[in-house]
Amino acid sequence: MLTTVIGLGLVFVGGIAYVKWYKKNVLDKIEEAFSPGYDPALELSKQHTRRQPIDDFDGESHEFFGSGPWTSDLRRKEQDFVDAIVQGKEPGHYFMLLGPKGSGKGSMVFQSMTECQAEGVSFCDAHPDLEVFRLRLGKALNYEFNEDSQTGLFQRRDPREGGPGLDIERALNKLEKVALRISQKTNRPLVLIINNVHHFKNDEDGRGILLQLQQKAEAWAASGIVTMVFSSDDFWPYRFMRRTGTRMHTVSVYDLDNEEAMQAMQRFRANVSPRPIEPTLLEEIIETVGGRLSYLNRVAKAKDMKHMAKHMLKVEKEWLLSQIGKCLIDDCDDDVMDEQKWSSCSWLLLQEFVKIHQKQVEERKEAIEAGQLDPENLLELPLPTISYGQCRQIMTRADFLEELDHLNIIAIDINHDVRPDSMLILHAAQEVCNEEGFDELLESVRGRIDDIESLHRTRELTFKDLEKGDKINLSVDKGGVISSISSSNLRRFDEDNDGD
Repeated sequence: MLTTVIGLGLVFVGGIAYVKWYKKNVLDKIEEAFSPGYDPALELSKQHTRRQPIDDFDGESHEFFGSGPWTSDLRRKEQDFVDAIVQGKEPGHYFMLLGPKGSGKGSMVFQSMTECQAEGVSFCDAHPDLEVFRLRLGKALNYEFNEDSQTGLFQRRDPREGGPGLDIERALNKLEKVALRISQKTNRPLVLIINNVHHFKNDEDGRGILLQLQQKAEAWAASGIVTMVFSSDDFWPYRFMRRTGTRMHTVSVYDLDNEEAMQAMQRFRANVSPRPIEPTLLEEIIETVGGRLSYLNRVAKAKDMKHMAKHMLKVEKEWLLSQIGKCLIDDCDDDVMDEQKWSSCSWLLLQEFVKIHQKQVEERKEAIEAGQLDPENLLELPLPTISYGQCRQIMTRADFLEELDHLNIIAIDINHDVRPDSMLILHAAQEVCNEEGFDELLESVRGRIDDIESLHRTRELTFKDLEKGDKINLSVDKGGVISSISSSNLRRFDEDNDGD
């Protein structure tokens, strides 16, 4: 009996000791996730392998062997502020990096993490599947969600049965304990970066996890222990988080202007070719692809840069047509009306962008002819912008704006100004809108849609079982006042009427 009691006591004491050790070990492992040089995402960003050249249809290579980070020689004007955020010098707030795809949001974050060796920083990519996001968050925080614990033998409930939301809450609670411990030592907050939050589904589950993260960001910003950074290509996460955000600051990231784009292009080109770029060729390329960093990097590594720019424009045009309609059907049936609505409303907005851009070009040309502008020192033409409210009036379908933003056809900023996502999109839309007969086709499709909708709103009354000489009495109720049609004003069915 005594031996049994002693054995049970040792098991009990050993279990308590193991649980205490395990909980402490979990916090220690999370603290290691914020130690210098640990972050897995940063290690992946440092690895750059040489790419094989891409061959065209003639068998000639249009690209160089590219190596090295393509932003290593470029520092954007927003980089200083991003450095201060990532290095924990902006406590009391959390931040949203908002800008189009390929504008350099993630590259600026990685550059800041490289400078501080990811000390006090952890990086995690969002994902539509919350189970996948749970695993990614655990990897970023070096947290196993109790899956490596041996206490499961004595538990009745599976710790994961609550779903990914509950697991994520557990991980954030552990992070909070670690942040309280570290902030007392370093006197600065930890930084947790959630990249591409637009990948969360815009449904109840996706918005729920975004709200869960935002609530933690608000509480941690108030105490100054953790600074959370969200990045998004789409507008809807910002619009959703703005409803309840009191400590959220937004950093808008746009394309480079012409001068910055030329400098970036020359630096990118210098990494692969010692020969300088001709100024006329450089201006022509910038005019085509704009100031999008990812586009400039791709063109700079091409052997024939002009050909690559034209090829990218052609690909962008075909992709645009594949997303919002390869063709508009003049005399469409009602079974394809939804598709024609989507195509026609989208082209109405893009057509308006093209008209604004053409007006800008004409005004600049008139100013040059009048001697008001110097042809040698022309200012760049910005991407045409239309307010969010005007876009809704132009399209007549407000729900289409969000889908166009998700497809990276348009971009919406924090001022609710809508613009084409890139200069390539604008030029592609311009080529389509300038095709012969496009305006008439678009107007015809809009008219056909109106006719079909009018037919759907029209109701036909059919009276049956009527005999010759019968009368019909109709009553119309307008605002509670009943107007009756007397039988003397009704048409009598004559003998030639078949009763229908």
